[in-house]
Amino acid sequence: MAKEIVVIIGGPGSGKTTLLEGLANEGYTCYPEISREVTLEARKKGIEQLFLENPLLFSELLLEGRVKQYNDAVTEDKDIVFIDRGLPDVLAYMHYIGDAYPSSFDEACKKYKYTKIYFLPPWEEIYTADDARYETYEQAVLIADHLQETYRNYGYEIIEVPKDTVDNRILFILGQLS
Repeated sequence: MAKEIVVIIGGPGSGKTTLLEGLANEGYTCYPEISREVTLEARKKGIEQLFLENPLLFSELLLEGRVKQYNDAVTEDKDIVFIDRGLPDVLAYMHYIGDAYPSSFDEACKKYKYTKIYFLPPWEEIYTADDARYETYEQAVLIADHLQETYRNYGYEIIEVPKDTVDNRILFILGQLS
C-alpha cells in the first residue's frame, strides 16, 4: 500500500478535531490543526487575534507549519497519516477575507500534494463558538464553500463525509480508503 496522506477539511465547528481524536483513539497517526497553536503563541506576545490583526503573518506561520506537517507525514513509518487541514486551507481563508498573498503560497499548494481530501460539511447542530473560534455559523458555511472551491482549484476530488456519529464517520472514511 502506498503512503496515504489524508486531509480532513471543513468549516469551523464541523467536527474535524473530534473526528481526528476518534481516529487517533483507533491507533491512527493524526496531526492536529495548528491554527490554535499559532493563535496561542501570538497571545503570549500580546496579540489577541493574530488572524484578524495581521492575516498575512498568521497565514505565513500556518503555511510554514503545514509544510512541516506534510514533510513529517512523508517520513512517518505508518501507511496512513491523517491531517487536520492542509495547505490550501490557508489560501481558502485568504480568499474568504479578500486578502492577497504571495505567489509562494500557491507554489506550496502545487508542490505538496495530498492523497485524499475528506470534507466535513457545515453542521449547525454541533457548531459551537469558543475563544479561538470567533466565526458565526453563517461565516463557517461561507468558509466551507471557499475550502471546497480552493481544493478543487488544485485538482483535488473532495469526498464528503456524511453527518453522523463519530464512529460512523470513521467507518465511512476507512471504508473509502480500503
